[in-house]
Amino acid sequence: MALITPASGGGGGGGDKAPPSTSDPSLGFLTKRDTEVKLPRATRVKNKTPASVQITAEQILREARERQEPEIRPPKQKITDSIELSEYRLRRRKEFEDVIRRVRWNVNAWVKYAKWEEQQRDFARARSVYERALDVAHRDHTLWLKYAEFEMRNRFVNHARNVWDRAVSLLPRVDQLWYKYIHMEELLGAVANARQVFERWMAWRPDTAGWNSYIKFELRYGEVERARAIYERFVAEHPRPDTFIRYAKFEMKRGEVERARQVYERAADLLADDEDAQVLFVAFAEFEERCREVERARAIYKYALDRVPKGQAEELYRKFLAFEKQFGDREGIEDAIVGKRRFQYEDEVRKNPLNYDSWFDYIRLEESVGNNDRIREVYERAIANIPPADEKRYWQRYIYLWINYALYEELDAKDGERTREVYSECLKLVPHKKFTFAKMWLMAAQFEIRQRNLKAARQILGNAIGMSPKGKIFKKYIEIELYLGNFDRCRTLYEKYIEWSPANCYAWRKYAELEKNLSETDRARSIYELAIAQPALDTPEVLWKEYLQFEIDENEFDRTRELYERLLDRTKHLKVWISYTEFEASAGLAGEDSESEEIKNEVSYHEQQIERVRRCRAIFERAFEYFRTSAPELKEERAMLLEEWLNKEVSFGDLGDVTLVQKKAPRKVKRKRPIPTEDGSTVAYEEYIDYIFPDEVALAPNLKILEAAYKWKKQKTDDTDDD
Repeated sequence: MALITPASGGGGGGGDKAPPSTSDPSLGFLTKRDTEVKLPRATRVKNKTPASVQITAEQILREARERQEPEIRPPKQKITDSIELSEYRLRRRKEFEDVIRRVRWNVNAWVKYAKWEEQQRDFARARSVYERALDVAHRDHTLWLKYAEFEMRNRFVNHARNVWDRAVSLLPRVDQLWYKYIHMEELLGAVANARQVFERWMAWRPDTAGWNSYIKFELRYGEVERARAIYERFVAEHPRPDTFIRYAKFEMKRGEVERARQVYERAADLLADDEDAQVLFVAFAEFEERCREVERARAIYKYALDRVPKGQAEELYRKFLAFEKQFGDREGIEDAIVGKRRFQYEDEVRKNPLNYDSWFDYIRLEESVGNNDRIREVYERAIANIPPADEKRYWQRYIYLWINYALYEELDAKDGERTREVYSECLKLVPHKKFTFAKMWLMAAQFEIRQRNLKAARQILGNAIGMSPKGKIFKKYIEIELYLGNFDRCRTLYEKYIEWSPANCYAWRKYAELEKNLSETDRARSIYELAIAQPALDTPEVLWKEYLQFEIDENEFDRTRELYERLLDRTKHLKVWISYTEFEASAGLAGEDSESEEIKNEVSYHEQQIERVRRCRAIFERAFEYFRTSAPELKEERAMLLEEWLNKEVSFGDLGDVTLVQKKAPRKVKRKRPIPTEDGSTVAYEEYIDYIFPDEVALAPNLKILEAAYKWKKQKTDDTDDD
């Protein structure tokens, strides 16, 4: 690169000229133009037609792979003398030390360093690296494992023992360290040392896997008595069914039947109330079966069925049935089981007769046996326990006793008269003045219908409406009469329904729907009129919507417009305005008068479209004027109205005028407003979208002038008060 030297001035007093003002002082004598990077200009593709030969992505990838340059690998270094070897080792050690200095906590870096020293056969240095690593992460058991394996790999047995002792002393809860330590001692043939390590481990009370490994170790060397002693300590440390079962199987495998039985008996006495006692009793009974002690096994099953809770005895009961199928009489055993269960339920209902869940379980047990007299007796005893308070929450569980009793008499016992008596007594017992159960009334009526006694069903439902009317009863009664085709009865029921709940829009809508289906248009319209005239309704918007749709379906467009106007007198909601415009955009012009056909013939389709657009646009303008003048704070609704108006003008096609809406469209502005807290202070602000309409923009300067005048007047008044 050529050097550029500044031109010197002539004369002794002249100095160097200053660089031009456009240059950057940091660039020296270079200008920005000399240093700027000129990128090639993007070429414009003139011919955009597809090429005759197309290239696939697969071809591009394959060519890229073929033209890829070979990987640059460092050259292999050959060490020829001891000086080069020393330099290589020094350089590598420096690299490892630098890495460790940066990431001292990284165990992998220490392990790599130690393995490299091991490869150099410098065991003292490798050992030193491991010791330094343990100063950093002595809680990492993998580091201890690597350290001990290094000592074992290079046959430093005493060093390995030292490492294992330190590891298990610091981390006695890591089982892997104990396993590796014992495995090393076994490989060396030091059985006594391995046993000593096991004893040290057992002092820390490990889980069942540690005890099992100790037992297997003793059995590998034929030490049965030692294994038995370990089992005794094992079951004392972990008194669980699975440990006792393992101990008993150990004795059984060696032919010690009496010892195995003693183990099971100890477990049964100790763990009779354990949550897993079912497993223990099943294993004990199966042991007696293998020993051909059938009576003993039967006694164990009976004892277990008495002690194990009913929710956990399914497997036990299944095993017992399988045992009786093989060795005894199933019927006798089932009677015995039912007797025991009956005694248990009797005890429960005697302690708390208002515990209806116990009565349900007791009844289910008797129904499984199938004795009708006993079933009826338990039902009668159960329903005699009436709840102490006349509150529905106390009766909700009790009433299902009556329901189950009636269903049993009807479906299982096939006794219609007793079923009728059950329903009758239940309906007499419930205090209908305070609360009632529509389910009982409906089930009683449906039972009478199944018995083909329609008169009794009507009488029951009529009593229900007279004593304690509910919506479910009205709906079901109307459904029954409608199915039978009694429309006059349906009208009467709807009138009772509305009289009972005049604010229920569902009743009004269904009543009008019935008249509409019967082609009674005037009656349906009268019902709708009465409905919307009610002072309070639960869902008035649904009722108005159906009334409007009813008039539209009847092609009564003038009535529909009148309805919309009446609805707008009550509410000016945005949805009402939009619905009104949708109607005007799609509705016809003629009403239901006799001249409709003549008007259709005289007025062309194009003129009708123009009239629809005019009416629709008039509604939009009314709505916009309302939101602008009467509700200026509802800016978002006004913006939504304009958006809907714009879409409608676009849908009109040639007849639409988009500019009419666009000049009224607002401008979106992001603003912040304070979020008040409970104490009234302001700690945060939230962003919101504000809409600025053209008419507001026109008034803004005047408003600013008035605001400034108001502030000036207020300031002047304050100054006068101070004087």
